[in-house]
Amino acid sequence: MTSPSRPQARRRQRSTRVTVAAGLLVLAAVLVIGAVATGQSFLVLLSALAAVALGAASTRITYAELTQTRRDAAADRARQAQAYRDITARRAAENVAFASDMRSRISERQEVISHLEIELGKALERAATATLKMSSEARRADLAESSVARVSAALDESESLAAEAIVRVAELEAELDTMRGELDAWKMEATAERRKRA
Repeated sequence: MTSPSRPQARRRQRSTRVTVAAGLLVLAAVLVIGAVATGQSFLVLLSALAAVALGAASTRITYAELTQTRRDAAADRARQAQAYRDITARRAAENVAFASDMRSRISERQEVISHLEIELGKALERAATATLKMSSEARRADLAESSVARVSAALDESESLAAEAIVRVAELEAELDTMRGELDAWKMEATAERRKRA
């Protein structure tokens, strides 16, 4: 492939055939001028016939050079087109592989997010249950002052369960936020990559 950035690469060197054709035309002109200068009609006639023959030969040589140049240019364009087809096929395959990879990553992250949301729901349910237990135990403590020690232990246990549940909820929410952030970043990366390749 020729590079359009180099102007001298686009200019073809004058071929030997074109030089020969030009030489034949010059020779024909010299013969005719020489015959006319001698003043003999027979020599003028012969030089005219030779000029016609040399002109025809020159035209034929130039035509052959022109057709060869066109064939070479067509072959070069065909090679360039094939190279561009190969590049396009490679890019399309890379794009398909990238899109597939990004889809699998996104689906994995969405599965993790779904799992974390389920865990978060369970943790919230446990926290609500623990809070209800704590409230229930507090009411029982008010009603039954005789069993203060027993109720106090149950209350402490409920509070620790509630604290653990709240900590777990906070951890799951933080992990869920992190996963959502990663998913958004990957989606933006995939969109940017598609825009680059388009």
